[in-house]
Amino acid sequence: MKHRSSSSSRYPLAFLTIALVSALAACGGEEPGLSSGSGEGLGGSGLAGSGAGGAGQGGADQGGGGQGGAGLTACTDTPAKPILTELRANLDAGMLKHAAASGWPVQVSTGCYLFVSTDAKLDRLAGDHNGWMGETMKADTGFRWLVRGAAAGNKYKFTNGTDWVADRWSRSYNYDGNGEISLILPSTAHLDRHFNVAGAGLPGRTVRVWVPVGTRTHVLYVHDGQNLFDPYSAWGGWHLQDAAPAGMLLVGIDNTPGRMDEYTHVQDKISGFGAPLGGKGDAYADFIKNTVRPLVKAKYGEPTKVGTMGSSLGGLISFHLADKNPGDYIFAASLSGTMGWGKIGATNQTIIERFVAHGHGTTKLYLDSGGGYDDNGNQVPCADTDGDGIKDDVELGDNYCENIQMRDTLAGLGYQFEKDLWHWWEPNAPHNEAAWKDRVFRPLQIFAGL
Repeated sequence: MKHRSSSSSRYPLAFLTIALVSALAACGGEEPGLSSGSGEGLGGSGLAGSGAGGAGQGGADQGGGGQGGAGLTACTDTPAKPILTELRANLDAGMLKHAAASGWPVQVSTGCYLFVSTDAKLDRLAGDHNGWMGETMKADTGFRWLVRGAAAGNKYKFTNGTDWVADRWSRSYNYDGNGEISLILPSTAHLDRHFNVAGAGLPGRTVRVWVPVGTRTHVLYVHDGQNLFDPYSAWGGWHLQDAAPAGMLLVGIDNTPGRMDEYTHVQDKISGFGAPLGGKGDAYADFIKNTVRPLVKAKYGEPTKVGTMGSSLGGLISFHLADKNPGDYIFAASLSGTMGWGKIGATNQTIIERFVAHGHGTTKLYLDSGGGYDDNGNQVPCADTDGDGIKDDVELGDNYCENIQMRDTLAGLGYQFEKDLWHWWEPNAPHNEAAWKDRVFRPLQIFAGL
């Protein structure tokens, strides 16, 4: 039975240490984004395969159908020569430069595009423009390239005749039954990505944008971006694009190895780590305000209805954004948020206590959790056994107790259910992307209705 409004407890330190080790160790991923995602308790990073994906076996069907290539423009290599010179001088810098400008593939003349494979083993270009008959690309200094005519909306991949792999540098892409697939100037709903977005003294990361068709009325800034759209990421990802309401721009901001620092408003002490962790939440808030939001405004136009959302530590930082920048966000959503951060091993102010100190705010708030049962399947009362003011000392899973405390605290501050406060409990739901995928439609629908 599901309950609308009825928190997760602090996890045993041995388990917590393991989760934190995973969070700090998961640093692999595509250039320049890093693949890691939310995990139990603190949202310890999981292994979220956010690379190009889509490698598969077969032939033309790897493209998933498309526009066809009839009547395409005859192209020459001449307009591409300045770009090729840049790539020969510094491949990574050249790829990043043009990815940030127009995006790959680069249109070098009307209807003609420069395609570049930075994996020299993927030596052929196949797509709607050539009926998915792989055409050999020209070998160069550490890369292969080809200038070919293509129509807006065409799909393509790179191949060696056996593996079919999406262009990891393409601006626009989507997912189909064969994984990721690259797109050329699509007019349908799709994903865009912007590489190496940096600011506020924080390292660069990939920003992924779900671009809906039609008028854009809302924009939601969501954390742990590499786990939101990719069905091959941690626990199968959120499939957030499948739940997106019409007209809602979704901006997924990738995490980095500094996730635990960036997603927390104060420091905390965790058993097994010598130095305190966290406390860069203000810098992360400034990064979104002064770097990410201007990027979105410049590329897509920012709708007036702005929200933020995340899970675990991403839920915590969403509430911190609402508290730090009142008036910037009309909505903040937290799924399984780590609301007890600050008093896991330290005595710093939790987000619960910070909201009490600042009083009733203007941002409408959604919070939820799973859990609620002990290891024997019994419901037991939440408790503050260590006297630090946070009822997170009974192991009931998925940050259940601290979210119940946060809900009750907000109600005590004057927030009204179904008006500016929403709470959901999904009994015994685990702490992972699959569980968040199953219930993310609730905050999305609430935000769409504002």
